[in-house]
Amino acid sequence: MSERLQPGDPAPAFTLPDADGNEVSLADRKGRKVIVYFYPAALTPGCTKQACDFTDNLDLLAGAGYDVIGISPDKPEKLAKFREKENLGITLLADPDKTVTESYAAYGEKQNYGKTYMGVIRSTIVVDEEGKVERALYNVRATGHVAKIIKDLGI
Repeated sequence: MSERLQPGDPAPAFTLPDADGNEVSLADRKGRKVIVYFYPAALTPGCTKQACDFTDNLDLLAGAGYDVIGISPDKPEKLAKFREKENLGITLLADPDKTVTESYAAYGEKQNYGKTYMGVIRSTIVVDEEGKVERALYNVRATGHVAKIIKDLGI
């Protein structure tokens, strides 16, 4: 399991397929700020709430120079269904083998209803224009998280 990222760390590079199967790289976004968030599964209530919150605030975030990328272990086909069903405007990437999720320390031990298991840890990493971690937030809540990021970033 990877160490949690800290401000100033280089953001791990990645290239993953989007909902349409096109390759998207973090390197393609150099010179822009990127909010990379990790969520457990498309088409589930909490993940839908979070994705809709990011979509609802996309104009505000883009206006402040931020791109938003959501990453989950889902396959591109499921991400396409998720995007269509919820009218999502954010970029959704597939990480079925969880390599990128693990490199961002967003995969690990979780507890739910007294059971411990391995899974995606809902996390948000803000990457600056130089590709360095500006903020690393782990174990975030789906509800209210986007509003908190906007407030914390002073947007």
